Amino acid sequence: MAKEKNTASVLAFEKKMVPSDGFMYGTTWGKRNNKNSVTALKLQEKSVRGTISNRLKAAIKSDPLKLNAEVEKPNLQRVDSCGLSMDQDTLVLSFTLKILSGVENPSACNNQLFNDSYTKAAKKYIETEKFNELAKRYSSNIANGRFLWRNRVGAENIEVQVKILNSETEKSWFFDANKTSIRNFDLSTVGVEELGQKIAQALSGETDFLLLEITAFAQVGKAQDVYPSEELVLDKGNSKTKKSKRLYHVDDVAAMHSQKIGNALRTIDTWYPEFEEVSTGPIAIEPYGAVTNLGKAYRNPKDKADFFTLFDQFARGEELPNKDAEHYVMAVLVRGGVFGESEK
Repeated sequence: MAKEKNTASVLAFEKKMVPSDGFMYGTTWGKRNNKNSVTALKLQEKSVRGTISNRLKAAIKSDPLKLNAEVEKPNLQRVDSCGLSMDQDTLVLSFTLKILSGVENPSACNNQLFNDSYTKAAKKYIETEKFNELAKRYSSNIANGRFLWRNRVGAENIEVQVKILNSETEKSWFFDANKTSIRNFDLSTVGVEELGQKIAQALSGETDFLLLEITAFAQVGKAQDVYPSEELVLDKGNSKTKKSKRLYHVDDVAAMHSQKIGNALRTIDTWYPEFEEVSTGPIAIEPYGAVTNLGKAYRNPKDKADFFTLFDQFARGEELPNKDAEHYVMAVLVRGGVFGESEK
C-alpha cells in the first residue's frame, strides 16, 4: 500500500477576529459621552466642475493652443462626500469585534495525516505562547485607533473606548490613542496589556469567545470632512450622470467596511525581511505581505519568508527559523483563508 502523502488539497480556516461594519456619527468633544448629542452622519452628493489635471500627450503639452483647448474642456463629476455639521467637531466611529478560538482546527481539510501534524504543531504553539504576542499587538491597534485610517490624520484628540459585551463580564477601558504608537509594539500600557490578555484568552480557548464594543472619538474640527469607506465602482461607463465616487453607508448612515477595519487590526507584521530598512512600518498580515497601495509584496517566496513556505514547514512539524516566523504563521491563520496545496 502506498504511503499516505502529507498534503491537503482542500484546506481552509475561518477567521477568528470578526469585526462588524463601523458606523459613523457626529458630536462635540465636550459632549462625546452624552448619547443624546450624537447624530448619525449621512452622505451628501456633490456635482463639481473639475479641471483637467492628468498627464497629457507630448503633442498637446508642447502646443499652447492645443493645451488651452484641452484645459477648457469641463471635467464634470458627481461624487459622494461626508462631513460634520457646523456645530460638530468630533467624529464617532463605533463597531463590535468578536474574537473566537479554534485556530488549531481547520474548517476544511481533506488529509488526516496533514490535519494531525498541523493540529499538534498549533496546540504546541498555543500551550507555549498562548497568543500573548499577537493579542498585545491587536490590543495596541485598538488602543491607537489605527482603524480610523484617514480620519486619524490631523485629529487634535482621539479617544478609544472599549467595553466587553459578554454577559458574564463587566469591564471597560479608555485609551488616549495619541499615546499608543502606530510604528511599533515595544511599549504598552496597563490597559493595553489587560485588553490583550482578554484577547489572548479567547484566541487560545481559555474563554469561549470575546465580544467587544469599540467606539472611537476623533476631534477633527468643526464642519470638517470625514472619510467613510469608498465603494468599488465596477461599471463607471461613459455617462456623465454616473457617480465617479461612491461612499459606503448602511441604512443612510455613513459607514466603514468591516474588511477595512479588520485590515487595520491585523496590521501587526513587523517581522517581514525589510522592516528595518524601509519606512513603511507594520504591514497587514497577508500571505505574501502585500501592500497594494505601494504595489509591493514584502514577503517574497524567493526569500522563503512567505506564508506558504513557512506554513508547510510548521504544519508538518518542522522547526521554523525563529519565534517571529511562528507568530506570523499563526496570525495568518487567525486572519483565515483557503490554503490548499496541489497534490500534483
